[in-house]
Amino acid sequence: MQPEDPRPPQPPVAEGGALIEVRGLRKRFGLKTVLRGLTFRAAAGEFVALLGPNGAGKTTFLRILAGLSRPNGGEVRIAGWRLPQQAAAVRRRLGVVCHLPLLYGELTAAENLRFFGHLYGVEALAERSDALLHLVGLFHRRRDLVRTFSRGMQQRLAIARALLHEPDVLLLDEPYTGLDQDASATLDQVLQRVADQGHTIIMASHQLNRVAALATRFDVLSRGRVAASRGRADLSDAELLDFYRAALADTPPSPAPRDGL
Repeated sequence: MQPEDPRPPQPPVAEGGALIEVRGLRKRFGLKTVLRGLTFRAAAGEFVALLGPNGAGKTTFLRILAGLSRPNGGEVRIAGWRLPQQAAAVRRRLGVVCHLPLLYGELTAAENLRFFGHLYGVEALAERSDALLHLVGLFHRRRDLVRTFSRGMQQRLAIARALLHEPDVLLLDEPYTGLDQDASATLDQVLQRVADQGHTIIMASHQLNRVAALATRFDVLSRGRVAASRGRADLSDAELLDFYRAALADTPPSPAPRDGL
């Protein structure tokens, strides 16, 4: 039997045109269940903020979307590709940024992008790198070693790295960790520019004040499920904290999963 082609020419699109479609997602680590039948959808161009306390499953969920962790059950599709069966194809559609920038300190900003661009097989790499350095406000520092950059500058360069191959989806896990107010405000501007380019963004964050003006939707994770979801149009900035607290208060205890699920 021939192995399944991981990159057919025209992958199917999830029902209703959703770019990301997750159904009944389950994940365990030993005896600890982290995700309990999580269901999630995101359309192209949405900016979804994943909110929730520590241990709610946000990082685990993003790792599964990124193809870095295998679920114990459920269905995950991104742009029609299935995870984990077609993880290689999915990764070509994704850019990933976590709280660690994952850059080489002894290389310059331009050299870092050149290195990762070659790994991605990016065409017209010099022009693409320059455009992204302008986007994240680092073109004037392109010849400086990354180890001389502030934490905020490294996070902005990490976003440029994640966008090199023009992914459909950008996954961000607590990108504000370790940033002061000025650096966080600059990162806000960069993320808004990225969103304005039409990228779908899924971001886990504890910074409600930061995501309030950026996200188009807020999903609260609690006990391994999406406890509540609301669009920005339905919430004022002042109402976001009350919505978050109410979602956590209304989440019933999750039943223990049955063996084999």
